[in-house]
Amino acid sequence: MRLLHIVGRKNHGKTALMLELIEEFSRRGLRVGSIKHSSHAHDLDQPGKDSYRHRQAGANPAAIITSELIGVYRAREPGDDFYSRLEPLFDDCDLVLVEGHLEHSGPKIEVWRASVGGSCLAAEVKDIIAVVSDDALPLTVPVWPRRGVPLIADRILAFFAQ
Repeated sequence: MRLLHIVGRKNHGKTALMLELIEEFSRRGLRVGSIKHSSHAHDLDQPGKDSYRHRQAGANPAAIITSELIGVYRAREPGDDFYSRLEPLFDDCDLVLVEGHLEHSGPKIEVWRASVGGSCLAAEVKDIIAVVSDDALPLTVPVWPRRGVPLIADRILAFFAQ
């Protein structure tokens, strides 16, 4: 599974870039998967709903199927390699974009805006391969202009082609 993390501090534009890249890659005929990582503990299901009650009774995994979607809830074990567990679901994807998960090893692109503040993570995090920003930054990694989503997409594909 070809994973690329889109990382950055809060409110620097990770979600906006994710959406634009998904649209750009899809327009090019690529199949793109996405994963949203959250470091906060919260229940994804709704208490009181049948699927929630199934999980509370011990079902693992528990799934819900509607006319348009399939949702699967699976408990995580400490130290669980969840990307490996998810891999079969993304087998037919050309690329999987992960929003967040700075701590996971693998290539990352940081979104950074001076107007929001905070230091640029690329100075501290070794596996950030580029920073997407319209601000001047004294970095050793490339800085790609935020306005250039097609160019960013080209560079991501070139990275995975090497």
